[in-house]
Amino acid sequence: MTALPINILLPAFYNERTGLSLSVIGIVFFLTRLIDAVVDPLLGAWVDVQKQRASYLPPVLIGAPVLAVGFALLLMPPAGMGEAASAGWLAATLATAYVGYSLAIVAYQAWGSELARDDAGRARITGAREGAGLVGVLAGAVLPQVIGMAAMVAVFLAALGATVYLLVRCAPRPAPAGLNHSAGAQSNPFSAFVVPLASGRFRWLLLVFALNAIAPSITATVFQFFVADRLGLAGYVPAFLALYFIAGAVSMPLWMKLATRFSLHVVWLAGMLAAVAAFVWAYWLDAGAVWGFAAICVLSGFAFGADLALPPALLARVIDANGHGSQREGAYFGLWNFVNKLTLAVAGGIALPLLEGLGYVAGSQDAIALSALAFTYALVPCALKLVAAALLWSAWRNARF
Repeated sequence: MTALPINILLPAFYNERTGLSLSVIGIVFFLTRLIDAVVDPLLGAWVDVQKQRASYLPPVLIGAPVLAVGFALLLMPPAGMGEAASAGWLAATLATAYVGYSLAIVAYQAWGSELARDDAGRARITGAREGAGLVGVLAGAVLPQVIGMAAMVAVFLAALGATVYLLVRCAPRPAPAGLNHSAGAQSNPFSAFVVPLASGRFRWLLLVFALNAIAPSITATVFQFFVADRLGLAGYVPAFLALYFIAGAVSMPLWMKLATRFSLHVVWLAGMLAAVAAFVWAYWLDAGAVWGFAAICVLSGFAFGADLALPPALLARVIDANGHGSQREGAYFGLWNFVNKLTLAVAGGIALPLLEGLGYVAGSQDAIALSALAFTYALVPCALKLVAAALLWSAWRNARF
């Protein structure tokens, strides 16, 4: 529920509510994301230590309240602040929400990676987790438009409390690993950077993942501006988001089923190519193309399910192949989230200032500015996905991971 309000709705929300320019918002996003990303591997190392001592629960129970406070304050900026105070409020609350989320999610992902030891099981777990996550994303997309930001925050806080309770009481738990020879190395948090990156398998997977993740990060950053100004359909934003994420959730059983019959590499590659084939047409859409963009949302959302289900399953396989199962899951997922957030930082810190540099400002109807908006939204992400697909094909053919 936090992902979409922060990554998609927040730039336009703060631009309207506080008057901050897109460039300032983009810079704040970039700096806070960069700091948050660097912290993730250190949090992952601490998560591994907690798992060796007891379980993955302590990091979740610490991170969830921090996330709750940061997210609530982020979406309720006080009225009447100046530009500097508004930028400071955005930076401080965004950083708080990021740290809380990072600590909880690294532990949560590491927890799931220990629950299966074969590709079919890994795909089933990650697909089910990410499919459930899309339900939360859908809620985060629709509720602010329907009941407002403040009411959405209240719903989020209640849902977070309830689901953490269910996690504590009902979720299957990996057996405690106990202290082992790697525990001493984990006491040095900077080993969280070194040990996973020493693996060629992990470096290859991380490279493909990073290039592939930049594409949706760019589209997410400029989505609202594209729909409002290029298509002239601002009122349809909730409906388009709902179609996209519902299609992603519906697609999960198919991607999970395919993962039991074919290589994880092949299934992910098919998802990448399907995403490009579905999405590239957005560049040529004219104003008012409701049904055309709705079809793109459904088809690209269906393909997006592969990006959610397959990469974490491949990461779990790499962890086991490297002999680090039940030992360093937190370190791997910490670096994984570091790269994922870095892609969002690149999108927010480069795409928004670039659009302004090309002459686009929110609400612009200039033909050249709208062409730059469509180019940034549709063609650049598709090109990046094709590069990622080529690297994945090479990695699969040469058994890189």
